[in-house]
Amino acid sequence: MSRTARSQTNSPWQRRDQIARRQFLGRVGAAALATTVIPSSLELAETRAVAAAQSAAVKSDTRVDQAYEMREHVALYQKRLPLPDRSTNGDEELYPNKIASYTKALPHDSVGGVDHQAHDAFIGALESGAPARIETIRLGGVVKLANPQAGLGFGLEGADSHHLDIAAAPKFASAEQAGEMAELYWQALTRDVPFSRYDTDPLTNAAAADLSRLSDFRGPRVGGQIRAETLFRGTTDGDLTGPYLSQFLWHDIPYGALPIAQGIRTVIPGIDFLASFDDWLAVQNGAASRRTTRLEPATRYIRNARDLTRYVHEDFTYQAFLNACLILLGANAPFDAENPYRRSATQAGFSTFGAPHVLDLLARVANYSLKAAWYQKWYLHRRLRPEEFGGAVHNLLRKGMDHPVHKDLLNSAALEIIFSRSNTYLLSQAYPEGCPTHPSYPAGHAAIAGACATALKAFFDESSEIHAPVEASADGLSLVPYKGATLTVGGELNKLVANISMGRNAAGVHWRSDASEGLRLGEAVALSIMRDERECFSENFAGFALTKFDGSSVVV
Repeated sequence: MSRTARSQTNSPWQRRDQIARRQFLGRVGAAALATTVIPSSLELAETRAVAAAQSAAVKSDTRVDQAYEMREHVALYQKRLPLPDRSTNGDEELYPNKIASYTKALPHDSVGGVDHQAHDAFIGALESGAPARIETIRLGGVVKLANPQAGLGFGLEGADSHHLDIAAAPKFASAEQAGEMAELYWQALTRDVPFSRYDTDPLTNAAAADLSRLSDFRGPRVGGQIRAETLFRGTTDGDLTGPYLSQFLWHDIPYGALPIAQGIRTVIPGIDFLASFDDWLAVQNGAASRRTTRLEPATRYIRNARDLTRYVHEDFTYQAFLNACLILLGANAPFDAENPYRRSATQAGFSTFGAPHVLDLLARVANYSLKAAWYQKWYLHRRLRPEEFGGAVHNLLRKGMDHPVHKDLLNSAALEIIFSRSNTYLLSQAYPEGCPTHPSYPAGHAAIAGACATALKAFFDESSEIHAPVEASADGLSLVPYKGATLTVGGELNKLVANISMGRNAAGVHWRSDASEGLRLGEAVALSIMRDERECFSENFAGFALTKFDGSSVVV
């Protein structure tokens, strides 16, 4: 089944409640779960009439009964949704040597092949779900696996993490995976190029030309071609408008009474890691990193991919989106048109439909999205990291090993430049330790970003304009006014999602599809939680209208 078809079939927020309408109308919150698309004026009037009738009906019930029925009906709604497909790309079963699977931190041989007995025991321990058995996994060094049991935890808001679906990852030998790896090599080569100079720099123009010729590269195009102005960007509405970086990564943050400038302590240019085979192999075996980063003395606004990789290395889970929320609140950005307090003559929102509400929601959807991502990572896809794939490319080209790497990548102009710099074909990493010790697909940063941006798009008017836009100077020491196309809240939130996700790609630790599927998983988590929460409001509320990452409109 195609990715699109599976999404339409299994996305729980796109489906009407299957509980019989006659049975449900006498309960609290029927209208909350009935609508998942922008309603017509007639449908909206009907929905509001139903909500008003229900509000009157429940007054005869006790508060405890009302609370119980809310929990019961939300639980039944989630329980009765069809189970997701849960298909994988089949690579784990296809390759007995496990070359296409995540194996970092397990023991490996001298060329980076995983110890088969250790891998079999590792899979058996995960699939058992038994904490005691997971404790018996044999590691290759001192570095531990990152929280496999998180994927087995429950959450009591929104859909259960095992009830959400993403597409199967690209296959190891596919042209799509080759295209994604070619992009990562170019991102590694261009880490120090200022975003403001992408249109003139020889490396970024070479990257655009090389990626344009690939048979299955999914990056955004203009006129059918990858261009410098579309290079390494996302594919959602707003990603191609204005500067590469979102305004929410440059504007000052009103942190209560303390304004915070977004200059960061970044790393000095030109220093990458794991480009030697010995260093690479040691890290695959779980050895502690022997090298450290070196920081520049001055703070700088993010002006290139190396700065961005530093930001997404040191950030806490939903930091960028908390900052975005504070910026919007500080600027008195308008709330969504359906916020009930935009029409109230006597009340202002606070714990509901105000700043405390959206700030709390961000934290909740962030953690739930991580649990959903961790289930997909550890218990379904177990996709290898790009640094592991780089080892396969090196062993193919330097040692003649029979690895099924697609010809699109082998013909990439990036490989010649990579080899001239390091005498290997390994994908250099921005971090001394390389990638984290959990599987690649989907990206946790992207899942959090997708969830948090969805919450913010629900609360704020997406169409409102970003005032006084800026961009970083080429050296990052100052911000200068941006004069160009109008930037909107929705577009810049979408761009922020891409920046956070692609920043991890630029570091060498994730694939493009890790990002694109991760953000959609996070979106599903947030919509599901907001749908459940809608049962709990006393206000006359028709639902938040927002634009999904695929461009469609929903009401939640």
